[in-house]
Amino acid sequence: MKPSMPLRRRFTLLATVMGLLLSTLSAATIAFVAEDYEYVIATEIMHGQAEDYGLRLANGLPAELPRTQRLSGYRIDAQELPRAYTTYAPGVREDPAHEDIHVGVFDTAAGRLVFTIDLGDIEALEKHLHVFVAAMIVLGTLLAGWMGWLFSGLALTPLRRLAEGVDALPVQPQPSTLAAGTSNDELGRLAGAIDAYQARLLAADAREQAFFADASHELRTPLTVVQGVTDVLLDDPPGNPAQAARLQRLERGVRDMRHLLDAMLSAARRTPLQAEAIPAGELLSEASAIALAGKPGIASSIDASGDLHAPRREALLLVAGLARRLAQPHSVGELRLQLHEDRIDLRFIAANDTLASPATHARADTASGSALLDRLAARLGWRVAFDSPASIAIRLC
Repeated sequence: MKPSMPLRRRFTLLATVMGLLLSTLSAATIAFVAEDYEYVIATEIMHGQAEDYGLRLANGLPAELPRTQRLSGYRIDAQELPRAYTTYAPGVREDPAHEDIHVGVFDTAAGRLVFTIDLGDIEALEKHLHVFVAAMIVLGTLLAGWMGWLFSGLALTPLRRLAEGVDALPVQPQPSTLAAGTSNDELGRLAGAIDAYQARLLAADAREQAFFADASHELRTPLTVVQGVTDVLLDDPPGNPAQAARLQRLERGVRDMRHLLDAMLSAARRTPLQAEAIPAGELLSEASAIALAGKPGIASSIDASGDLHAPRREALLLVAGLARRLAQPHSVGELRLQLHEDRIDLRFIAANDTLASPATHARADTASGSALLDRLAARLGWRVAFDSPASIAIRLC
């Protein structure tokens, strides 16, 4: 299943989550240290007071336990001591009823002493600290997300450049040097894999071109032989009309095979096409003559003026091949070829003024009815469409 989230957004989300976790961990650490620091301060102050006053009282020295707004000291049997504190075990703890007050119970040489310390100002500072750490979590998360978006963009720049390099590769296979501009890491391995793939495509294309060259040579030879024998037989037609009709069909089939072979080889070539200015009327007349060879009952009508800028051989093969497809099912009628500003229209008018049989319409998987002619049209940059069963439009894109 294709991931729905872009790579940069996933990096940003990861950085945001990490920022949230780290900010939360830092805030929890600060809150714990502040709470522990409050306990340490209270313990140290009250423990020092208890030792000092215990020694004085045990040695009979004059000593009066402190009674200030912040710190107070009591003997365990003092009437002023809150009753709840008398049950406390030795140690330091917060007063459950007053979170600002810490109570320390100490056993000294003078007996058990109880001290209380009011840390309300520190508690207020802790509340401000909680607001600060909460803001730190929010800001830290947002900052991590923004930095993740920024840094992921910088980190993905080489990958975008590699993608642009791949997009710039032509349709025809050719060597590439994408790995030369990348770092020696996973990205470099990816670029190297693309370069190696391009090299394999180039080798496969060379084998394909060699195959087409061999096929051209080996197929033309038997076709030439068959064409020659057919021409000799047609020069001395048999007396049997059925036999003569068969020879004519054979001659048309050989001619069609030759034209299809030429179209296949032209579409398969990798050499760049050289466009030239061709008199449009001349080109369409020649294409009509090729398409209607052996069909004396079909007339042609040419309506074209000016020049057509295209490779002459390939354009002639395509127009002649499409015209032949329209005229092939008929023995009488008229083939009309007309050049417009952006298209060439081919239309066959049957002798009875009806359209050609729907069997001549394009196959569902091709535009022209022939995969070879489709490839040839694509090589020319033209588009072929059947406007009706007996009408073809060649769009000069």
